Amino acid sequence: MPRTEAARDWRPGIDSEGLRRRATVLARIRDFFRRRGVMEVDTPVLASAAGTDPAIEPLHTVYTGPDAPAGQALYLQSSPEFFMKRLLAAGSGPIYQLSHVFRDGERGTRHNPEFMMLEWYRPGYDLAALMDEVDSLLGEVLQGLLDYRPARRIRYRDWFIEGTGLDPWNDGVEAFRAFARKHCGAPPALDDDLDGWLDLLLSHWLEPRLDAGEALFVFDYPPSQASLARRRPGPPDVAERFELYLGGLELANGFHELADPVEQAQRFAQDNAVRERRGQAAMPVDTALIAALEQGLPDCSGVALGVDRLLMVANGATDIAAVMPFDLGRV
Repeated sequence: MPRTEAARDWRPGIDSEGLRRRATVLARIRDFFRRRGVMEVDTPVLASAAGTDPAIEPLHTVYTGPDAPAGQALYLQSSPEFFMKRLLAAGSGPIYQLSHVFRDGERGTRHNPEFMMLEWYRPGYDLAALMDEVDSLLGEVLQGLLDYRPARRIRYRDWFIEGTGLDPWNDGVEAFRAFARKHCGAPPALDDDLDGWLDLLLSHWLEPRLDAGEALFVFDYPPSQASLARRRPGPPDVAERFELYLGGLELANGFHELADPVEQAQRFAQDNAVRERRGQAAMPVDTALIAALEQGLPDCSGVALGVDRLLMVANGATDIAAVMPFDLGRV
């Protein structure tokens, strides 16, 4: 019988050596946490609520069956964070997870809508202790694959001042708009959204100038970029958050975790207001997480690390598809 359409390439995107290298990295991650007494957990991919971050669009589906004759909206998780915090509030102690996560609209040389994330939480750790542990993890996981040296650390404010001469805490929107127009071509119309201009300069000016051979922690973010992190009074006020860059790639995002249920609910509402102003759909709020915070989240810090991007750096790859068995083009 003649075939009516061209067959997709059935082969995986990486060869046997690539699969072995991926398996080695995953085994080393698990061994690292086993030796440190951090428990591996496994949480659902589907949830009845989604993250409200305006920068992330979830993928979703509908369950139809018993108890949902009209259909129940379910969201593929963009991070296991909310489920893991519910475990922490229930007394799990330190935990980690290797999970597949999903984000709509993200595809390119550094993005795939489905990717693997390593996420872990450390009760009793501040950001400095967690950054130390990230350094230790990468030093062990990358042994023999990449010469990893402990990351240099710089405050977000100092990074901007050194790279642009502008201070995100004291200079106005017009100064950042003028810099972007001069150095980054014709930027999008961001109006008076300072965070939008900061993100633009970070991605188009600061990140491209990173030393590809250097690991860098950027920490103490503007309070408006706290996401799910605590705020620390200043001066200046900062969000207790860090990001790790390696090989010119943003690899990990860590927080001193927000534990206040009232503030968390306010941030969800603020996020949804931003989403609606931008023409995005508001996301259902995870009331189970709020209830867990009301019960009591232990003082902890947590971090999410992109495993596929880590493999890109370890393999010297410039396209995330080169380190994934099956990227979107092969599923």
